[in-house]
Amino acid sequence: MKSHTHYLSFATKRRQEIIDVTDEVVEQVRASGVQEGLVLVSAMHITASVFVNDHESGLWRRARTTRRPTSGA
Repeated sequence: MKSHTHYLSFATKRRQEIIDVTDEVVEQVRASGVQEGLVLVSAMHITASVFVNDHESGLWRRARTTRRPTSGA
């Protein structure tokens, strides 16, 4: 069974950011030569998250403008 591992790192400028990694994932799948299987995209940090969605413009607009209050703890 063929497998491929690649790590992406990001330096963000704001407390909350959305980074679209679709093109990077597609490129890694292509470069891997794997023809069939699955892709695991995982946030390796406790304060990061990964969500899967299409490019629905309203969702991206809301996500970029919504700021949630943070606790003092």
